[in-house]
Amino acid sequence: MSSSPDIAYVILAAQKFSSISAYVNFCFGLIGNLLLILIFMNLKIFHGNRCAFYLIAECLVDLAQLSQQFANEIWTLSLNGADPTKNSLIWCKLRTIMPQWCRLMLASIVCYAAIDQFFSTHYHRRFRQYSSLEMAKFQIGLAGCLCLAHTIPAGVFLNIDPVFGCVISSQALVNYYSYAFYPFLSGVIPTLISSVFSLLAYRNVRRIIRRQIPLERRRLDQQLTAMIFVRVIFFIWSQLPFTVYRIFSIRWVMPPGNTVAYAVTRWAQVISTALAYTSYAANFYIFYATSIRYRRQVKYFFTKRCALVLRRCCGWHPNVVQPLEILSGESGSELK
Repeated sequence: MSSSPDIAYVILAAQKFSSISAYVNFCFGLIGNLLLILIFMNLKIFHGNRCAFYLIAECLVDLAQLSQQFANEIWTLSLNGADPTKNSLIWCKLRTIMPQWCRLMLASIVCYAAIDQFFSTHYHRRFRQYSSLEMAKFQIGLAGCLCLAHTIPAGVFLNIDPVFGCVISSQALVNYYSYAFYPFLSGVIPTLISSVFSLLAYRNVRRIIRRQIPLERRRLDQQLTAMIFVRVIFFIWSQLPFTVYRIFSIRWVMPPGNTVAYAVTRWAQVISTALAYTSYAANFYIFYATSIRYRRQVKYFFTKRCALVLRRCCGWHPNVVQPLEILSGESGSELK
């Protein structure tokens, strides 16, 4: 059995790791998500594209999630390490409602994007007509309202316990989170939907050469399908440990005075949480690392921005790569 000072050091190390991971995720996520928004909104190739719209919406959700985590860490620092959710009932409720809403929205958007890519790359014209920007806007609005409505019970039944802090006072709601929300609504269901439709979309683009469509559109479909496929894989990989931990933590009652169990649970919490939050911060970087065409688009974006600045400041007119070259600069396919 470890001594009390050793256990205290382990718990303190977990707290430090949690704070550092929150700062790192916020910094990288802020930069990456803002760059994604700027690139998708400024490059004409993405204008009116449903998949780009879904990714922009996801960036906004990611920024909201990372901001609330960062705000909690700053507040904790100002209280010398004390948990602000144990001192403020409003923050106790918001600290639970906001992550829950963002988690559901993230799962919804990832599923919507995978489904949209399946329909938009389908060889039957009738299926391709189901994919439209108006439908994408309606789905995001509907998902936002439904996810917000889902958080109402948590806002009603959350209270501050003198011993355990911010907890749910309704046993029925605890059972719902344990047996329905985490295992299925935010676990199995979005994982199954996103993985199945991303694989089907991947299969569609493997056959896309048979369709008589412009080369630029074909390569854009290939690029976006590859990006969504990678996004789904990273989403499952990063969210699964947190889902398992939350199911375990809601149902398991810690023995009083068991500091070893508390230290192990604390480390399981901070590692799974840090991993889950990377899903809100890493989109730009995983796209940049896995997509050759996206790297060219990023390079074109920065070249164009720099060219505009130089043109305004110095009157210099450099040669800028044309948008079509972004997609057709290399003959190899990313999906091979």
